[in-house]
Amino acid sequence: MALIKSISGIRGTIGGRPGENLTPVDIVKFSAAYGTWIRKRTSGRDPHIIIGRDARKSGPLVRDLVINTLRCLGINVTDLGMATTPTVEIAVGSGASGGIIITASHNPAQWNALKLLNEKGEFLSSEDGNEVLELAESEKFDFVPSGKEGSLTIDDTWGDRHIKKVLGLELVDMDIIKKARFSVAVDCVNSVGGVIIPELLRRLGVEKVIGLNTKPDGDFAHNPEPLPENLKDISALVIREKADLGFVVDPDVDRLAIINENGSMFGEEYTLVSVADYILSKTPGNTVSNMSSTRALKDVTEKYGYKYYSSPVGEVNVVEEMKKRKAVIGGEGNGGVIYPELHYGRDALVGIALFLTHLAKSRMKCSELRKKYPEYVIAKKKITLQPSFDFNKVLDEIRKQYNSMQIDERDGMRIEYPDGWLQIRKSNTEPIIRIYAESINQEKADTMAERVISIIKNA
Repeated sequence: MALIKSISGIRGTIGGRPGENLTPVDIVKFSAAYGTWIRKRTSGRDPHIIIGRDARKSGPLVRDLVINTLRCLGINVTDLGMATTPTVEIAVGSGASGGIIITASHNPAQWNALKLLNEKGEFLSSEDGNEVLELAESEKFDFVPSGKEGSLTIDDTWGDRHIKKVLGLELVDMDIIKKARFSVAVDCVNSVGGVIIPELLRRLGVEKVIGLNTKPDGDFAHNPEPLPENLKDISALVIREKADLGFVVDPDVDRLAIINENGSMFGEEYTLVSVADYILSKTPGNTVSNMSSTRALKDVTEKYGYKYYSSPVGEVNVVEEMKKRKAVIGGEGNGGVIYPELHYGRDALVGIALFLTHLAKSRMKCSELRKKYPEYVIAKKKITLQPSFDFNKVLDEIRKQYNSMQIDERDGMRIEYPDGWLQIRKSNTEPIIRIYAESINQEKADTMAERVISIIKNA
């Protein structure tokens, strides 16, 4: 069905033909390319790679292929078992040579992926990622002889260590969370969040944790992308149980959506906005989000007298911009919070801890806190790509029709309106074009998006 190769890894549907789907051949080839790249970077030292996976059914088989390929390159491997993406990132940053996370993140259950990390526990730069891709194409691998294989260590302690690091952050206030006596519902979509999120909440001092889809068996109860149309059950649960709020994570727990006490959506775009509001109230500094994220973060940042910067979509791009701008908080409008005090990676655990502290200190209901922030609406559309599709031709046509407006082409094309913006870009994770339009109401946002969709279809 689909195989997508990018600088951040390889992603596709399991089964089918090599080169067209994510098959054992592709997994071995790409693991060997990454392992070869790691060996080059660690010349003279024993390379050590940490791996972890989400709860997908295909995870154990992919894990075995990855581990054995790396070991046959003479690389020592530590397997964290089922672990969140941010947990693996933190573990790698403790002294490993690199890491592989076996997860297709928000994609449906038939997908899986290898997400690649450098020695800092961060996603590969464009230059490094392209080098891995070139190695995969060349297949210039040098496997070790029998008896020289790398070692395998099992380490299931990093989930606990991750929680402890979150609890130890200066701006996470467990005392005030405990005093608030929160009742919190969680939807962990039958993946690794079901293990770590309820435990985090209990240790934060949440009085009552109400779990939904917490069994990590890979049988996703709904489409795993935390969008409103997929969250009807958790909304109903929050209302039924009279919970103060609900949290929803994706299968690898790097995205966080919030449900208000009345069952309405806080808005995944506003996860970062609210956490940034709290951080900026305590810490001077700039903020960064990607170009597909709400303008509300800019508004909140400027309210405190600091500067907001944007980056192309992709966690590595956001992180690079955050380092460049010395940002104290950043992330993506898909519910991804990056807090450098912990690590440079999207992390739902730190998002939860900081949001609960913020909510407890505000003494507001969740829906009341949401009303504090500038009100924008984003229309999120997508078009499935055909193999013959010429994206550059589409951009040329759009450029002609919007030539009187401010256009940013760092990532596809973003067009600025007086009261909003529009972006058109090819997805890095799916064979689709994404069309995002933000304005002050739904009608305006939809109109902006539909105009571009019409141009794309005609082109």
